[in-house]
Amino acid sequence: MAACLVYVTTSDVEEARTIGRAMVKARLAACANIIPAIHPIFWWEGEVQEGEETLLLLKAAEHLVQALTEAVSRLHSYDCPCVVSIPLTGGNPAFLDWIDAETAGAPSLGN
Repeated sequence: MAACLVYVTTSDVEEARTIGRAMVKARLAACANIIPAIHPIFWWEGEVQEGEETLLLLKAAEHLVQALTEAVSRLHSYDCPCVVSIPLTGGNPAFLDWIDAETAGAPSLGN
């Protein structure tokens, strides 16, 4: 099966940890990596703004991206969270198989 990297920005490390843990526990993602202290510059509400965020990278099976996006959005503090999927077109076959195995039969987030 196809795998992807899901790029999510969060307000802080704790929010990234909460969302990442929930996605791994629900098996919507095989792994979550948290990268603290990214510095975005972006348009919001008609003006350029800057801030501090935390980056959450999720490794997931491509067929779970919609469910993962919906679950992240429910837990996220932002009105319009950044949740985007980047297809993985190559890499270590054993690692890609691991992603697939760890997300197989993902139960609902409520379980």
